Parts: sequence; C-alpha cells; structure tokens
Amino acid sequence: MPLTKEPDPPERDVSGRDRRVGDRDSGHRTHRPWSARRISAALVASVILVAAVAALVDVIAVRAGRPAAAWRRHLADELATRPVDDVWMLTGAAVAAAVGVWLIVLALTPGQRRWLPLRSPADCPRLRASLDRDGAAGLLRDAAMRVPGVGATHVLARRHRVKARAEVRFRDPQQVKDDLTAVLDEERDRLALARPPRIVVRVRQRTH
Repeated sequence: MPLTKEPDPPERDVSGRDRRVGDRDSGHRTHRPWSARRISAALVASVILVAAVAALVDVIAVRAGRPAAAWRRHLADELATRPVDDVWMLTGAAVAAAVGVWLIVLALTPGQRRWLPLRSPADCPRLRASLDRDGAAGLLRDAAMRVPGVGATHVLARRHRVKARAEVRFRDPQQVKDDLTAVLDEERDRLALARPPRIVVRVRQRTH
C-alpha cells in the first residue's frame, strides 16, 4: 500500500459544515498515484541514444575525411527517391504516429491501474494511500465466505465494479444473494475507497 504526502496547503479557517462536506468529498479529490513509466522511458531513451550515437560517430568519421557509412547513404537515397505514397513510407509514418500517440497517452494518464486510491483522513488531507486490487478482492472474498450457505466464491475487483460469483450449498439462493450483497457492501465501505466500486453478485445453486 504506497503512501505519499503532498505539500502543505495554505492554512484557512474551516467551519464545521465545510469540514463535514470536505470529509464526504475527500475521496473525489484522491487520484491514483502516477506511474514512473520506467520501462517505456528506458525503451525510448535507449532508441534515441543508439540513433544519436550512430549518427554522431558517422558525422565525426566524415569530418575526419572518411566516407559516410553505407547505411546513412542508403537511407538518404531512399528518402530522396521514394514517393510519398510508397507503401514503406506510409508504413513508417503509421508506425511513427502510433508510437507518438502511445507516448502521449503515457504522458497524460497516471497508470497504476492495479491500485485503488483510498480516502484521505480528515485531519491529514495531504496523505495519499492506495490499495492493491488483488488485496481488495481477497478481503472481499474472505468476507463473502463468512456468509452462511456460501461454499465457494470468486471475487474480481476492478476500478468501477466488483464482480462476485458464489456457489450456494444450502439455504435459499435469493436469501444468500441478499446477505452476500449486504456483507460485501459493508466490507467495501470498510476499505475506505475514494471511489467505492459497484457490487455485482451472482449466485448459483450447487447441484451435487
């Protein structure tokens, strides 16, 4: 569960009503932690570094009186002679555009989709915490197994919805579903998620 602390906000007088409103809305101001994007940054940096070093070495060799490298002469000839509507030119442009869109998406989105942000405490609004989705699913699954009549259950936690499938060994399936929904709602509220996901419960009667 990663914890981060933001800079101190400017002090101001907060009335009781505003404090209560802030407590309710604190979850909406909590966002997922931003990913460092280490792998993508390393890949882009490596490609740029290799291309820059290769070009620099060849330029230095030309300045020293040697002929340009064959790959650079071939690349210059291809760029000068191929028409714009050539299939290889269009393919290269499409790949470059796709890579550019991918980099823009990485720059504008926080990532860390496997983490669910938690509500910030009222007395420490700068504190940020997140809960792993697998951990949240495990806690909800343990709570579901405590419902009488549930023999087995599978819980999948996502950002906006939690899917729970349970196998009923005894009792009426509808009663088990109602109890299971109530228990999962209560356990979800205990997790103090900033954006509580919707609970979807499906049950089936065990036939053997």
